[in-house]
Amino acid sequence: MVSEDEFDMQDAAAESAEDDFYSGGEEDGFDSDDADVADYEFIDNDSDDSDDLISHRYQQNYTILSEGDIRQRQDDDIMRIATVLSISKVAAGILLRYYNWSVSKVHDEWFADEEKVRRAVGLLEEPVVPFPDGREMTCGICFETYPSDRLRAAVCGHPFCNSCWAGYISTAINDGPGCLVLRCPDPSCNAAVGQDMINVLTSNEDSDKYSRYFIRSYIEDNRKTKWCPAPGCDYAVDFIVGSGSYDVICRCAYSFCWNCTEEAHRPVDCGTVAKWILKNSAESENMNWAWDVGLDSYHISEGQKVFMSPVNGFRSRILANSKPCPKCKRPIEKNQGCMHITCTPPCKFEFCWLCLGAWSDHGERTGGFYACNRYETAKQEGVYDEAEKRREMAKNSLERYTHYYERWATNQTSRQKALADLQQMQNVHLEKLSDIQCQPESQLKFIIEAWLQIVECRRVLKWTYAYGYYLPEHEHAKRLFFEYLQGEAESGLERLHQCAEKELQLYLNAEGPSKDFNEFRTKLAGLTSVTRNYFENLVRALENGLSDVDSHGACSRMASSKSLGGGNSRARAGRCKGSTSRSSGPSRNIDEPGHWSCEYCTFANIKPATICAMCQHRR
Repeated sequence: MVSEDEFDMQDAAAESAEDDFYSGGEEDGFDSDDADVADYEFIDNDSDDSDDLISHRYQQNYTILSEGDIRQRQDDDIMRIATVLSISKVAAGILLRYYNWSVSKVHDEWFADEEKVRRAVGLLEEPVVPFPDGREMTCGICFETYPSDRLRAAVCGHPFCNSCWAGYISTAINDGPGCLVLRCPDPSCNAAVGQDMINVLTSNEDSDKYSRYFIRSYIEDNRKTKWCPAPGCDYAVDFIVGSGSYDVICRCAYSFCWNCTEEAHRPVDCGTVAKWILKNSAESENMNWAWDVGLDSYHISEGQKVFMSPVNGFRSRILANSKPCPKCKRPIEKNQGCMHITCTPPCKFEFCWLCLGAWSDHGERTGGFYACNRYETAKQEGVYDEAEKRREMAKNSLERYTHYYERWATNQTSRQKALADLQQMQNVHLEKLSDIQCQPESQLKFIIEAWLQIVECRRVLKWTYAYGYYLPEHEHAKRLFFEYLQGEAESGLERLHQCAEKELQLYLNAEGPSKDFNEFRTKLAGLTSVTRNYFENLVRALENGLSDVDSHGACSRMASSKSLGGGNSRARAGRCKGSTSRSSGPSRNIDEPGHWSCEYCTFANIKPATICAMCQHRR
């Protein structure tokens, strides 16, 4: 179930103004720590952040916290409460932990009814039992008599020996985070046990474990903070609730959705992602077929298998590619061989694959042992219509899923390769290119910009295939418009990726400065900008539910240079047949003095040129 806090976050986000593709514009401002950072923060190999693969130039609506940052914030909140309420830091920590580290909540509840809060939290003002000094007392757990200097008590005053206290606290710590709400061992007492007693009475190992629980509670109990879900990552994220996009990029370079903690999936909503991941876990292995993943199976003869233990995840694959034994109903696959099928023991039923009739009934009168005209006769009579219909539907469903899954997975692979190429460019190639082309690295940032754009667009493109899979089949106009936008974006991304991946190699392998390097700079920067525009439009359209499709089923604004980054509707006319278009702004395809604008990518070419220098389309 979705927690109440997540509903609050979603409501707040819905009320906020629509942000742009990358969660804010450059002019909106940065966090105070980033106030002096330039438009793009280049990753220096010698800096402390050399492990960062991606540094966004866009406004962040979150802050990445290290363990030191978390401790500092926690200490600051404890000190603030202790100062305002005039209580000890230990008591302030107990209060904040009880109210999920909400300073404002502690203030509200404390000043509304201090006595009620004290009773609920276990912060007693006076001891319940007086703790006399200078004489022997009996431990309330082991019932042994000890001098008072070997006994200890919480605020309540119930005395227990040091050994019993240590065992009690150690057991609670080893049981898990519940030790953070530890109370007096006396069954009738509700007094809280503070961290000061725990540090004194337990071993260093248990004390460290308690401190880790205490630190983790500051993140896990606070609705504004979460841990990065990447394996082995110790960073946390402080998120500004209601600030728009949920996409977060950690310092470990892992990007994820704040709302559902799955990998970042904008523009697809969290519900669709959950369905898609569940679908993949159940169906993706079908493409490898059951025996490749160890499904219990038995050979009958060459070309046949009987599946003894089919599971839900393989149901559609089994239905599409197998038939049940007429006697025991176990699914059987036939991929070659004759029509004579023999089920495995103990069934051993022999039957015809085509008509599922007993093999003993087959002979020359039925067309011979290797054919069965009875099947065609029965099919014409409609006997197998329902079964064939179900099998055909299962095949179509599987083929449709395979289409979208393969493209989803392929773009994920391409993104991982692009991340590796980006790291290689930052750590090795940029310095090499700077030496070859005799240009400072500060002037080669456009290459890093291009690779960052590729990585982000591969992620977006990947999730558009999950979106397309769940787009209702009956909404033809929306599907056409979606495929048009997706095709335009994918085409632009492929041009950019090819330019950054292959054409750049010419300059990396050059022996000296290249005369046309500045032209390459213009081309790559232009492709980066055009591709960004395509994907901005795609994301905006999907987040708006493809609302640009009018009531007559036409795809609107297909030729809008503002929305599509200058794409012309004729470029993808086959994707949206019969569609209409209208311009939402001045067209950039109008010739200007000395230049002409490409109708495909809007690049401004010089007059004499007949082929666009950006996308290679003819004028």
